[in-house]
Amino acid sequence: MAQDVLCEVNNCQFWSSGNHCKAESIYVVSNKGKHASNSEETDCKTFVPEV
Repeated sequence: MAQDVLCEVNNCQFWSSGNHCKAESIYVVSNKGKHASNSEETDCKTFVPEV
């Protein structure tokens, strides 16, 4: 399992300095059905907009 998750989406409430993700878990899905061919075909469902 990854010990360090990096994220550049600094308007997410889980974003932390140094582009680190502080979410307890990460949920990523394919936006093209069950099988993604590349990263552009995936979406992070963990994202929550920072208020």
